[in-house]
Amino acid sequence: VQYCSDAVWGFFEEMKRIGKQDQVAIFVHSEFGRRVPENTNLGTDHGTANVAFVLGGGVKGGMTYGASDDFGFAAVENKVHVHDLHATILHLMGLDHEKLTFRYSGRDFRLTDVHGSVVKPILA
Repeated sequence: VQYCSDAVWGFFEEMKRIGKQDQVAIFVHSEFGRRVPENTNLGTDHGTANVAFVLGGGVKGGMTYGASDDFGFAAVENKVHVHDLHATILHLMGLDHEKLTFRYSGRDFRLTDVHGSVVKPILA
């Protein structure tokens, strides 16, 4: 994990050095907050909180958006649904997720499953 974060940070530092940090967005996303449920025969319980680091590409720097509980298990503030995350990533890539809709078998489909809103508070 440390090597991966060092490599991502090194790549972003290089983009800053050559003046491309606003043209490149780096997303690192992971689950965290596993715990053993009360019924230990069920394995580990996956939490509802995830973490995403976003560098460059039109995102405000040096900010935190959202929060989890004290155990890192459940999101408790500024929850972002996966469809909203995908809509925001597509927006940062210059694409309108609502225009990526196609009709198949009488139903509209798109990458954000006909849901999702851009998370505007994180945009620069």
